[in-house]
Amino acid sequence: MSLTTLCLHCGLCCDGTLFTHVSLRRTEAAPLKALGLPVREREDGSAVLPQRCAALDGRSCTAYAQRPEGCRRYQCHLATALSEGEVSLDEALAVVDGAHALLASTGPERSPEVEDFLDRHFRGRQRRSPPCS
Repeated sequence: MSLTTLCLHCGLCCDGTLFTHVSLRRTEAAPLKALGLPVREREDGSAVLPQRCAALDGRSCTAYAQRPEGCRRYQCHLATALSEGEVSLDEALAVVDGAHALLASTGPERSPEVEDFLDRHFRGRQRRSPPCS
């Protein structure tokens, strides 16, 4: 339950802060389009779900049951630390609140220090990639 609490308090993996898109399997594009979500195509023909996700309402996913595999598999560093008992839920929530405050104070052009903070607590090895057309 605490992992769900953390995720519903955060939303950074869905709001465009951490990633520009979620890669989709071929079979995932049509059901997401049927939900009214904008699916884009990369130059190589593969489908992606652009981030900020249109299914995000506040910090909650309105398409949670139909979310793509990439969303199902993703677990940020902070969620891993929580699930492994390295941090308490209160500590993890404080990091999320700190991230939201930091982002609110910086605007769209984020400094390398802000990106490092996001990499360290949330992204890990999955760095932010360039936007898809």
